Amino acid sequence: MEGDVAVVVYSEGSKGFQQECQQTEDLTNGHSKLTPVLNGLPPGNGVKENGSANGSSYLRSVPISSLKQNGILQSLAAGGEQTKAEEVNSELERAQQEWDALESIQPVLVEDLTPSALISFNEALQHFQTTDLGDLLRNIQPTIRRTGLAAITHFLFGPPRLHKELVEERDLVFAIAQCSLENSQPVHMRVLQTIYRKLTCTRTDCPRYGPHWENVGFQGADPATDLRGTGFLGLMHALYLVMDPETLPLARDIYKLSQHPVQNFPFCVMSINMTRIALHALREEVLSKECNRRQQVVGVLNDFYVATFLHLYQLWKSEKKTISDSGYVLKEVELYAKKNPKQILRRLESFLQERRAGIVHRTSPDALSHSNPSPGDRESRCWSLQLRVWSVMTQLHHKGEADVYMPYGNHVLTFIW
Repeated sequence: MEGDVAVVVYSEGSKGFQQECQQTEDLTNGHSKLTPVLNGLPPGNGVKENGSANGSSYLRSVPISSLKQNGILQSLAAGGEQTKAEEVNSELERAQQEWDALESIQPVLVEDLTPSALISFNEALQHFQTTDLGDLLRNIQPTIRRTGLAAITHFLFGPPRLHKELVEERDLVFAIAQCSLENSQPVHMRVLQTIYRKLTCTRTDCPRYGPHWENVGFQGADPATDLRGTGFLGLMHALYLVMDPETLPLARDIYKLSQHPVQNFPFCVMSINMTRIALHALREEVLSKECNRRQQVVGVLNDFYVATFLHLYQLWKSEKKTISDSGYVLKEVELYAKKNPKQILRRLESFLQERRAGIVHRTSPDALSHSNPSPGDRESRCWSLQLRVWSVMTQLHHKGEADVYMPYGNHVLTFIW
C-alpha cells in the first residue's frame, strides 16, 4: 500500500491554545515529514521553529513506531493490566477465605460411585493367611500364663490342651485380633462396606467417615476407634454373621431389635463385645475340647461368637432389657457362655435347624434349653431324680405308708412300698 499517513497530536499550551503536530509519512521509503501546526497554522504563520508561539509550547511529534514503543504508553497499559490483576487476586482471596470457612467436604470421584464387590468370610480370611503377620505373632498371648498351684490344678482338672496341629490356626486368630483397620488395604475396606450394605440392605458404598456408621451401631464417624479390644477380628466376626446364608436372618433380627425405640442398643459395638467374649474363651482354653473334636479353630470360634450373640439376643428381647442393663447383661452372658460352651453351641444348632424347618423359634433361652437339654443336663436331672426317689423311699420306710405320689415335670410318679 502506497501513500501518506497523517497523524495529528494535540497538546494544550500555557495560554490554553491547542497545538497540533501533523506528520506525513511516506510508507514506501520509511522517511517521514513532520509538519507542526498551531491552531491550524503552520510554523511559518507566526509560529516559531523552537516550538513556542505566544508563550505556548507544543508536543513534539514522533513516528507511529516510536509511539508504540513509548515508555509512557507502555506504563499506562501495564498499569491497567496490573489493576485488573489486583482485582482478580482480591476476588480470589475472598473466595479462598469463604471456602476455608466452610466445613471440609470429602469429594466423591466418579469411580467411587461404582460399588465395591462384596467379600466373603473365606476370601477375607485367605487375605490374612497369605499376609506376613510375623510382627503381630510375636506379641500375641494365646493362653493364660499360670504358675504354681494354679498351673498344677489347671493341668490336672482343667480342659484338655489344644492339639499341636491346631496351634498355628489359633495363633492366626489372635494375630488378626492385633490387626488394625487400614484404609490402604482394599480387603479391609471391602469388609467394612460389606457389613454396612448387608445390614442396611443398600447397594452402594458409603463414605469411609461420617455419622452414617452410627446407624449400624458404631459409636462415631470412624469404626476403627471401636476395634481397640478385638482388632480386625471384630469385623471378621460381623462379616461371618452377615455373609453366611444361615445366620444372615439372625443378624437382621438382632439388627432390627437394636433399632427398637425402647430396647435399642449399638449393634456393632455389641457384636464386638461378643468377639471379646469368644477371644477370652479361646484364651482360657474353654473351646479347646470342641476345637479338638472338630479339628478346627476358626469354625468353632465363629459358631461360638454367633451362639453367644444369639443368647444375648434372646435374653435381651424376652426380658425387655434396655441399654441401661447392658453392663449386667454382658457379664451374665459371658459367664454363662464360658461355663457352658457345649450347651450354647448346641442351642445355636437347634435354632438353625428350626429356622431351616420353618419353625418359629423360641425367644426365651430358658425355654429352649429345657426343650433341648444337653447330655450333661439329662445326667444332672437323672441324678436329681435318683436323690428324690431315695428320699421318698426313706419316708415310706419310716412312715409305713403304702404309696406316695410325687410330681415330676408333666408326670406323676407313684411309689409303692
